[in-house]
Amino acid sequence: MHMNSATVHAFTALLLGLSVHCNLLAQVRDPGVRHASTDDGPPPHLSGLTADEVNFFQDGLVRFSAVKVVVSPTGEDGGLGPRFNSNQCSSCHVQPFIGGSSPAVNPLLAVANTDGATNQVPWFIVKNGPIREARFVFSHGRPDGGVHDLFVITGRSDAGNCSISQPDFGPAGDGLSGRGGNPNVVFRIPTPVLGVGLIEAIPDYTILANAQANAAAKSAVGIGGHPNAHLGGNVNRSANDGTITRFGWKAQNKSLLLFSGEAYNVEMGISNPLFPQEREEAADCLANTLTPNDTNTFAAGSTGALSDMEAFADFMRMLAAPAPAQPTTSTQHGSALFNSVGCALCHTPVLTTGRAVADGNEDTPSASYSNQPVRLFSDLLVHHMGVRLADGITQGAAGPDEFRTAPLWGVGQRIFFLHDGRRSDLIEAIRDHASPGSEANQVVRNFQTLGAADQQDLINFLRSL
Repeated sequence: MHMNSATVHAFTALLLGLSVHCNLLAQVRDPGVRHASTDDGPPPHLSGLTADEVNFFQDGLVRFSAVKVVVSPTGEDGGLGPRFNSNQCSSCHVQPFIGGSSPAVNPLLAVANTDGATNQVPWFIVKNGPIREARFVFSHGRPDGGVHDLFVITGRSDAGNCSISQPDFGPAGDGLSGRGGNPNVVFRIPTPVLGVGLIEAIPDYTILANAQANAAAKSAVGIGGHPNAHLGGNVNRSANDGTITRFGWKAQNKSLLLFSGEAYNVEMGISNPLFPQEREEAADCLANTLTPNDTNTFAAGSTGALSDMEAFADFMRMLAAPAPAQPTTSTQHGSALFNSVGCALCHTPVLTTGRAVADGNEDTPSASYSNQPVRLFSDLLVHHMGVRLADGITQGAAGPDEFRTAPLWGVGQRIFFLHDGRRSDLIEAIRDHASPGSEANQVVRNFQTLGAADQQDLINFLRSL
């Protein structure tokens, strides 16, 4: 990235400011993962659902939790691989409960050798580290950006004669942070899916209006969002219909159905109505000769007719939003500081849904979704985050250093932060927002100029979300 002299001087000043405040930072600490009494219970659904909607939610939960195999004697839960990252949706979304994010103990170490598979665990998958998917920046000298699955079904008792090999992810670096290894391999961690049905129900006009709000304040600190468009406009839009995309680290997916279908195929290798072709077509590895592996059925009962892909989307759509902790004097003060230093200029505290339905009567808005406040702490836009966080990947029109503003609801109960899970400390994650080219540089500087007590209150507020 080219930097002019003004940019270099500005960033040098920022680094000097960080140095001056290093002793101050030592006095401020991230209190760590907040544990709630409900964390060990089943995932909650949105309040106000109809009985039929609850049935769809429960059916989706069962399927979201099911372990997939290559070939199933009953014909259910088959189709895994030939390349995959995990064997069940819930293994990647389980902190603090199903629907969340990476847990404290990484389940992928066990998945690697399930049923006799001969996989080697990649260097960036460690017991106390985050679940990661791997992308290659380049392949054969050309831009890549796609997911290269960690594991193969070779050696499994249900894999027949399949003998494909894992990708080469070396040389190794630090397994916990994911830093320092092969520069051509970059990582993403699972995004939580709690409350995502409410995000799906936010109208485009609400996102556009919010993008245009507080224009002077945003401009003053270098925040502008990003004109990420395929068909015109000023935000990230779907190449298919021109509406605003909003799911994934780069806001690359339009809907929960698309998010579900893509993940089923990319993360577990299971083809489905949205992605009907196998990603790996080695003849000896296609134990399930019929594609797609996942389809609608004619089974009795309304939920039984749905494909897994659709059931996953229903489950996610009806998951409750993360519940914040009860406010304290410290967190209330931290909330005010969150706004005053400029965090809220990107991490918009509240957006509102329109008139929407879940599954049910298409003529009647769902009470759980319609005209509801969504306390997501995101503008759902993409922003330049600078060279420190750049992953070199372009998705749609979101470029190498651009990411969707990560929703902060539930951040108090998360273990790993940033798109690649390199941090477990919120203070370090804030620091990583600052680097040449980042729209967050001035906001980070504002945070650094706070006194230690104020910084602590702001961190306490984040952990209360």
